[in-house]
Parts: sequence; structure tokens; C-alpha cells
Amino acid sequence: MSSQNSSPPAEKIAKEPSRSRGLKRVSALLDGASAVFAEAGYEAATMTQIAARAGASIGSLYQFFPTKEHVAAALHARYLDALAGMLDLLAEEVRGQPVEPAVDALFARFVTYLEENPAFLAVSERRTLDPAVKKEARARLRGHIVALLGAVEPPVAKARMASLAAVTLHLIRVAAMLRADDDESVRAPAIAELRTMLKGHLAGQGG
Repeated sequence: MSSQNSSPPAEKIAKEPSRSRGLKRVSALLDGASAVFAEAGYEAATMTQIAARAGASIGSLYQFFPTKEHVAAALHARYLDALAGMLDLLAEEVRGQPVEPAVDALFARFVTYLEENPAFLAVSERRTLDPAVKKEARARLRGHIVALLGAVEPPVAKARMASLAAVTLHLIRVAAMLRADDDESVRAPAIAELRTMLKGHLAGQGG
């Protein structure tokens, strides 16, 4: 269906559910979409597949999400909210700790989250995503990483927090992609190298 691929980006669902039952239906639809996007990718996924995976009628899906882009946008927003909450919680957990264990915890939590939610990369890197929305999403995650870097003791130098947060975010994304490597002899050591590089660099940025 052409409307699935040519519609303008929409970062919220078309019809906001007003009751508990509606919220549950939307959640189930997004769960179905998550599974389909993870398996087929955003481009190949269809609304019919999403409805089937969610155990819903196609009409029910279109009631809340007129296009596939609306589905991806809502799912993307849900992922970002979850990641933001995870990073906020982690910042409190590592407050006052040295940077090394904080980085270990950050890598572990982030990589695990991306492993458990493989559709996140599919929707966050989709071609139809509004560049402004993508920029805002990355800025939001960097902001939470900045807060985490400021929570360690000694805190990372303020003048370098933004750039280091950007580097940290990209390294974590690379680590998550490396987890898909089917060669364990390469995968685990490569991820460990990334983590060691980041810890060594951040350890020298205090003050």
C-alpha cells in the first residue's frame, strides 16, 4: 500500500486512546509492530503483517495508525521514553562512583536494551524519519548521557561533556551492532575493546 511509504513523518499516533481498553489495544499493536520491524525491517514490513502479529484486525490498526509511518513514529517515541528512563535511573545508581564502573554499567544496560529491542534501530534509522526528529532524539539521549557523566566522581569536565556524550552514544551503538556478529571470538573482545577505550579516555577528563 503506497500510503505506508510515502506519508509524511508523524511522531504521534493519529487517534489518542482515551480509555484503558484503548491504551491496551495500542500497546498490543505496537508490540506487534516491534516484532515485525525486528524481523523484516521497516521498509519490508506491512500493515497487514503488523495487524496479524498483534492479533488485531487491519481496521483496528488503521483506527489508531493510518500509516506505517504513524506506527513507527509511536514505537520510536516509546523506545526513546524507555531509554531516557533507563539512563536517568542509571545516573542515580552511579552517582559518586568512579567513571570506570559507570561506563561498564552504561554499556551493559544500553547494549542489553538494544538486544532486547532490535526494532529500535530499525525505526530510528528508517529513511522516512524526519531529520529534525532524528536530531532531536539523538540530542535527547546525549543529554541524558551528559547527566550521567556529571554524576560520576570526579565528574567529567563540563567543556567536553557534550562531545564525549556524542562519542559515547556512537560507541554504544557500534557495540550493539557487534553483538550481531556470529563469530564469538571476534564479538566479545571487540566490545571489550570499545568499553576499555571509552573508560580510558573518560578517566583522563575529570575536572
